[in-house]
Amino acid sequence: MPIDRLSELWHGPWVMGIAIAFVSLVANAEFYRRFQASIRSAPRLDPIEDSIASLPTITVVIPAYNEAANITDCLTAILANEWPDSAAMQVIVADDESTDETLILAEMTAEKDERVTVFTVPPRPTDKAWRGKTWACVQAAKRATGEYLLFVDTDVRLEPWAIARTLANAQTYQTDLLSCAPKIICGCFSEWLIQPIMATLIAVGFSFEGVNDPKQLDKAAAAGPFMLFRRTAYEQIGTHAAVATDTVEDFALARLIKASGLTLRYVIGLDVAQVRMYRSFGDLWEGWTKNFHIAAGRNAFLTISSAGAVSLIFVVPWVGLALGIVGALMQQPLAIWLMLTAGLAVAVQVYGRVESARIVAQPPKYIWLGWLGGGIISAICLASWIKTETGWGWTWRGRSLAE
Repeated sequence: MPIDRLSELWHGPWVMGIAIAFVSLVANAEFYRRFQASIRSAPRLDPIEDSIASLPTITVVIPAYNEAANITDCLTAILANEWPDSAAMQVIVADDESTDETLILAEMTAEKDERVTVFTVPPRPTDKAWRGKTWACVQAAKRATGEYLLFVDTDVRLEPWAIARTLANAQTYQTDLLSCAPKIICGCFSEWLIQPIMATLIAVGFSFEGVNDPKQLDKAAAAGPFMLFRRTAYEQIGTHAAVATDTVEDFALARLIKASGLTLRYVIGLDVAQVRMYRSFGDLWEGWTKNFHIAAGRNAFLTISSAGAVSLIFVVPWVGLALGIVGALMQQPLAIWLMLTAGLAVAVQVYGRVESARIVAQPPKYIWLGWLGGGIISAICLASWIKTETGWGWTWRGRSLAE
């Protein structure tokens, strides 16, 4: 084979690599532009007024399944919330047949505070597949007395004025469902790899502007850890019973609110609540593979293309930079261009992640491992698609979700 032909074949992969790195550079710039636009359009909660005299009654519902590690701290934070004199709060813990000490610990708190009611939900009926916490929420709502219902997960920690502040805002803006995106707390290494990237993906994929626009009925989202309903609106949409078979029930409830002509308000609540969603890689993998494909509308093309987009944005720049450096050391003439293009993409990604971390009040930890986090999330996308469509390994807290 002629030497010129060999040279052409050798240069081809480098040219392709430069092209892919350039596309990744553009994708990173566009991704963080959209993130900034989404965050800028996000509503914030008004500060609580010192002169506030009264608030409507509220029932805080806490569905709990094997949450011994969380239930006491969750209840402590809720009961420590500050109130105007005329406000009234009821707290209901719906133990969803836990096999650990969740029920015992919740009852210990209830013995010390009469505002707390604890009960074990009856066995789930077999007429339909009640998934996740929907059955527990329905049973708790039947016991609720408040004009507003606040559904809180056990891994949420509320700030002292969180409930009063959100109630006041719900009244001010005549909101039927107010959901706060809480501050995400990361503890273990896998959380630092995955959770900050997932937060930015959600903000881009479900723009606050679109979600809060009542005219965009196809844009609906909510944060399941903190959902405050006007009780009449909750009952109008059919309660959690209407979304009993939905794995991602928070998004499904948000869609029902908008479709019914009711008011949805999705706000940034970093100073209202914080949540540590997962405490290990196993929990994280189970949780996100449970939700991702459903959140994408069970659209195979969207889920698979999301896996590709995440790899393009987070993995490709670092791989391209590494290959470019190796090629430059091997004195390949085009390698320097790959190194520069991919390096610029890495710089844009790092800058975007540092800014994102600042906005969500998190330290920019392990951002140099964005390639690893992005690779795991791409795998989550694909695994979520396979699990959801086949039912293989599709579980939550060990309970099968397969139809």
